[in-house]
Amino acid sequence: MSNLIQRAKKLFVKTFGTQADALYFAPGRVNIIGEHTDYNDGFVLPAALNINTIIAVKRREDTQFRAVSDAFPNEMQEWVFGQEGQSSRSPQWGDYLKGFSAAMAIAGLSPKGIDLAIASNVPLGAGLSSSGALEVAFGTAVNDISQIKLSPLAIAQLAQRGENDYVGCACGIMDQMISALGQQDHALLIDCLDLDSEAICIPEDLSLIIINSNVKRDLAGSEYNLRREQCEQVAAHFQLDTLRHLDLNTLNAKKEQLSDVCYRRAKHVISENRRTQNAAWALESGDIRQLSHLMAQSHLSMRDDFEITTPEIDFLVDIIAKVVGDKGGVRMTGGGFGGCVVALVEHNITDAVVEAVEQQYQQKTGIEAAIYLCSASDGAKRLDD
Repeated sequence: MSNLIQRAKKLFVKTFGTQADALYFAPGRVNIIGEHTDYNDGFVLPAALNINTIIAVKRREDTQFRAVSDAFPNEMQEWVFGQEGQSSRSPQWGDYLKGFSAAMAIAGLSPKGIDLAIASNVPLGAGLSSSGALEVAFGTAVNDISQIKLSPLAIAQLAQRGENDYVGCACGIMDQMISALGQQDHALLIDCLDLDSEAICIPEDLSLIIINSNVKRDLAGSEYNLRREQCEQVAAHFQLDTLRHLDLNTLNAKKEQLSDVCYRRAKHVISENRRTQNAAWALESGDIRQLSHLMAQSHLSMRDDFEITTPEIDFLVDIIAKVVGDKGGVRMTGGGFGGCVVALVEHNITDAVVEAVEQQYQQKTGIEAAIYLCSASDGAKRLDD
C-alpha cells in the first residue's frame, strides 16, 4: 500500500501545489459466492481484498470538489455540492464521486468541499469493484473531513444510492457494504434484506486466487440491468417485492406461467441464495469438499440459467477445476460478461493452478490472464501517515 500512498500524495502536490491533509483507503472485493442475489434481497459472501483505492484530500471552506486520478492523467473533475448535473451517457470515473455527493444532498447532508487525488491498484472493468472502492473511499473521506458522523453502513448505502440513481447502474448493496465493513482474514455473509452481516473465517490453509480473464465488461450496460428487470418481473408476477420471498417449489409449480428465460433467471437466484448460506457454513467448518461442490454448482447456474458467463470465463473455470478437484472451489465472480474467476484452494496446489492457467489460457483464447494471490482485508478507513 505504501506505493499507492506515495502516488496519491505526489499527484496531490503536483495538481494542487500543496500537501494533502489526510489519506483514506477502501478495498476492492471479490464475491466468493452469491451472484446477482444482492438486488434480490438475498445472501452474498464477499471478502474485501488487499487491493485498494487511496485518496489524498484537503478540506476546502466552500462546497466545491476538485478530483484527479492517476489512472486518467491530465483530467480534472470539478463540481459544486448539490449541483452535480447529469451523469454522462457512458459513465466516467468522476460520476461515481458525483453520485455520492448527489445522494448526500438528497439526504439533507451538508459537507464541505474537498480537493482530492486518487491512486488505485484495483483493476478497472474486472469485476473486483473498482467503482465501489472509489465511492466508499470518497464517502469515508467526505464523512471524516466534514465530521458528519455517518456509520460505515450508512456510507455504503449512500454510495449504492448514488450508483443506482446518478450513474444508472442498478447494483445491489454488496460492493459498497463489503468495501466499508470488510474484516481481515474473513468473508462476510451479508443478508441484503436486513443488512445483517456475519464474519466467516477463511481457513488458514486456503489460498485466495483471482484470475482476471481480461475480457472487459460494463456493469452499467444493458445486460446487467436487463437481468434485474427480469428478476423484478418474476417477483411482480408472484406479487412479491423481490425474489428473496419466493421458494423453488412455488416457482416450479407456476413454471408454465412464465417465459423460459424468466423462469431460469428466478431459478438461479433462489438456488444461489441457498448455495451461499451453505457455502458460508462449509467455509466456517472447513468442509472444503462441500465448498467445492457449491462453487461448481454456482458457476453452472450462472452459465446456464442466468447466462452471464463467457466462453473464456468458462474455459478458465474448467482449467482450474481439473487441477483442484475437491480440494478447493472455483467459479466466475462479479456481475458477469467477462471479468474474473475466483478460486479458494489448498495452499499445496496453488502453484499448479497458476501454472495450468499460464500454460493453457492464452494458448486457447489469445488473451493473457492476470493472476492475483490475494488475502482478505479490512474495510475502508482513514490512514495514519
